[in-house]
Amino acid sequence: MSGTSMDGVDVALVETDGEAAVAFGPTGHYPYNDADRALLRNALAEAAILEDRDARPGVLAFAERMVTDRHAEAVEAFLRDNAIEAASVNVVGFHGQTVLHKPKQKLTIQIGDGQGLADRLGIDVAFDFRAADIAAGGEGAPIVPVFHRALVLAGGMKGEVALLNIGGVANVTYVADGEQPIACDTGPGNALIDDLMLQRTGAPIDRDGHTAARGRVNEAALLRMLAHPYFDLPPPKSLDRNAFSLDPVSRLATEDAAATLTAFTAASVLRLFPHLPSQPQLLIVCGGGARNPILVRELVMRLPCKVTTADAVGWSADSMEAQAFAYLAARVLEGLPLTFPTTTGAPEPLAGGRLAPAHRIP
Repeated sequence: MSGTSMDGVDVALVETDGEAAVAFGPTGHYPYNDADRALLRNALAEAAILEDRDARPGVLAFAERMVTDRHAEAVEAFLRDNAIEAASVNVVGFHGQTVLHKPKQKLTIQIGDGQGLADRLGIDVAFDFRAADIAAGGEGAPIVPVFHRALVLAGGMKGEVALLNIGGVANVTYVADGEQPIACDTGPGNALIDDLMLQRTGAPIDRDGHTAARGRVNEAALLRMLAHPYFDLPPPKSLDRNAFSLDPVSRLATEDAAATLTAFTAASVLRLFPHLPSQPQLLIVCGGGARNPILVRELVMRLPCKVTTADAVGWSADSMEAQAFAYLAARVLEGLPLTFPTTTGAPEPLAGGRLAPAHRIP
């Protein structure tokens, strides 16, 4: 998995039937270098005007090759590091790198060559997870709620539980006993903070929230950002990584801007609560944002429910998305639904994804 934070490739081994049985193996992270991240940022800029999801003009073609190569290298290193035989792996889930997501235009673009990856690894690859949902009129995101539900069920958790995944964009899955999961993007995750840090300091992230910890939240800027019409929409709904702008904090000192953007990510989660059937009793934070103690503190301060992290309940905050796409790959093999009316607005539970068979050499 390579998420909207564009920090690298996460790999995880999962044994599952694609239903409630989930057992976790080793995990690994293989970071992009500075040139890789710069190429992806250029690809994002070039993709902004695309109308054809298969088009790869200019830098996008180079970026797609790089993404495929880095995922292949990551899987090869992971198998080597953990002494795992490639032949023992049934399928690799390959999300690719999202460069554009405009569900209202029935357009979502993830770069990455699924067939090329399958041929190089000699392992079948499940990919293109979002397209079928988008084509049917769904939002195409978030797509991991069915995995979140499996985690909650496997953990024996009762009552209303929300899982907040904070990557570049943040999304919530709401799980209640006996109900289909409800899910949507809540607002920005780390993307705005990362963009600010890169623009102001050259660093790719606000590591451990150190910059935000030295600043003060500008309430006027925060209110301006929370006035975005997206927050008044009920779920299901989804966002492009670049749906929000740094303009409201452009005149603030870097520390205050970071503090305000961190508060914005947390406050936007609260804006979802009135749209849920009932208030969650527990919210579990996962994704890269779970590693930012200032962001977690903002969530604790602003949300009217218990807040904890994935690691605290025995899950992996860092590797959950990679585990999710391994789980989804198993569902692709079994022809099971990936999305639901309550998670993406699809008209019915929809199977999705494509399977690239490895052309193994005898």
